[in-house]
Amino acid sequence: MTETILSAHPVSDTMRQTVLGVLADIESRHDVQVLFACESGSRGWGFASPDSDYDVRFIYVNRLPWYLRVEPGRDVIEQPISGELDVNGWDLRKALQLLRDSNPTLLEWLRSPIVYWQNDATTHRLRTLAETGFSAVRGYHHYVSMAKKNFREHLQGDEVRYKKYLYVLRPLLAARWISEGKGVPPMRFAELAQSTLQDKELIAEINRLLEVKMRAGEAATSPRWEGLHAFITSELAVAQNKVHTLPAAPPGNAPALDHFLYETVMLNEARATSSAP
Repeated sequence: MTETILSAHPVSDTMRQTVLGVLADIESRHDVQVLFACESGSRGWGFASPDSDYDVRFIYVNRLPWYLRVEPGRDVIEQPISGELDVNGWDLRKALQLLRDSNPTLLEWLRSPIVYWQNDATTHRLRTLAETGFSAVRGYHHYVSMAKKNFREHLQGDEVRYKKYLYVLRPLLAARWISEGKGVPPMRFAELAQSTLQDKELIAEINRLLEVKMRAGEAATSPRWEGLHAFITSELAVAQNKVHTLPAAPPGNAPALDHFLYETVMLNEARATSSAP
């Protein structure tokens, strides 16, 4: 039986209410409807530090006239970082364009274990479209490139930040998940690790790292963890030779995405119009 990987997703009821209040304010000020909102950072991955931010990400739909302009409007809403809160979102059309390209960031949002708000029917359809249109090749390249970049930039010194090991391990294990034919990787690091690792010594070292990281501050450092460093170096070398074994990308699903966008925009317009004074 695979060893259990430590995991925690700390979000208090008070913070949930704060987030919902921020989202309601965004809807009012920008005249949009939030369709889905989740936690996207270390709290969603399951290894937050005591001083980790709340990385709230959301998908929203604009009113119909916004989509009918000659000049495209701004398709993101970004709130200034306030205290612990980092909140920003994407318009539905932008999200669907990224979904068409198997954007791993969006796919992770849709698999977040912390959902602040969702329109159930809309989110179910989004997740289905994401699964059926997932490109293993694109996802694999994304995660391997992310792991290589973080390894090169953050793990070369004798002293490293705890969280940077996890920022390399997580994409590496996501790439392994994809190469094993399991489809879209889960967002939770514990699920990734438990499903892709069997080496008990490695798992024990990862758990030791997680235990320290979840007690320490975001900027905390330590000397190099030699066991983790050796695994990462070996896994990176293996990962770069696997891409030719991955299945081809599925055929495009642009018509389904177009239909979904049309239906969602029109339903929102009907709702907004009927509720207008």
